[in-house]
Amino acid sequence: MKKLLIAILLLLLGGGGYLLLRDSGVGSQDSGVLTLYGNIDVRLVNLSFEVSGRIASMPVAEGATVSAGDMLALLDERRLILARNAAQAQFDAQRAELDKLIAGTRAEEIEKLRADLEAARVEAANAKRRAQRSKELAGRKLTSPQDYEDAQAQAEASEARASAAKAALDLALAGFRVEEIAAARARLVALESELAAAEVDLGDAVLEAPESGIVQNRILEPGDMASPERPLYTIALTEPVWARVYLAEPDLGRVGQGQPARVSTDSFPGKHYDGWIGYISPSAEFTPKSVQTTELRADLVYQARVYVCNPAGELRQGMPVTVTIDLTEPAPSDPGCGPNDSKGQADD
Repeated sequence: MKKLLIAILLLLLGGGGYLLLRDSGVGSQDSGVLTLYGNIDVRLVNLSFEVSGRIASMPVAEGATVSAGDMLALLDERRLILARNAAQAQFDAQRAELDKLIAGTRAEEIEKLRADLEAARVEAANAKRRAQRSKELAGRKLTSPQDYEDAQAQAEASEARASAAKAALDLALAGFRVEEIAAARARLVALESELAAAEVDLGDAVLEAPESGIVQNRILEPGDMASPERPLYTIALTEPVWARVYLAEPDLGRVGQGQPARVSTDSFPGKHYDGWIGYISPSAEFTPKSVQTTELRADLVYQARVYVCNPAGELRQGMPVTVTIDLTEPAPSDPGCGPNDSKGQADD
């Protein structure tokens, strides 16, 4: 009788130990299959504008499903449009200035300078002749020395004006200095960057969803002042989600990153969701405190994340799941969600 009681007690202890080990989330292996237990986590994104301004509209409410590229909010664009227009005007003015420097002096201006030079030369030649006659008259005492000196000074001034006209024509024909053109071109590049920044700021007045997900929190409202430091929405990304599980040390050599996995949950019996091992922690940790026995809490395990395709949104934050890994199945070269993973698959 005592032997029978001892045998029953050993069976009960063994079954209880198995249940505790299963509930701890540490895997069990059978015929090349590893079974893990964990919970679903979702990625949360806090979205805010990259520029400051007053919110004009927020058409998306909490709980709404959004797709990548959907408009979530819009700022009052008036100041941003004015800033863009001012940057455009400065850019256009500087581009015209650069074009003027590259083109050089207009043909009409050069013709005027040539005419001015010819007039200055004629005047200089006439003044030189007058000075020569005045010199001859002064030598014969027919004019005063002062008259000769005045004529000579006028001739020299006319010659100087002719030289100045010649220099102005040469300068016009040579065009602007290379350094002036380079400075104008550099200024144009700077203004082009300012214009591009103004265009980016104007584009940032529209807040778009980065990926598909569900609006979890709507933090601000139309009329509020938005800034890069103040999030408007919290988006829960639904594709993919991931299941947090824990690997025992003996299983580390049997599971690799990218390994295919199947995820199931009691909420949708008879269905499984395809996934893959996306991350294995490089450091060990104690078994999570949700396991209430001292023996299991003292065990060291390694956290792993199993990414799961979930476009239908059936897997939610905190949902307990069972992860099954076929250790004999090779890891694909490029794991990910395909078009056939949209609604999960029925178990065979």
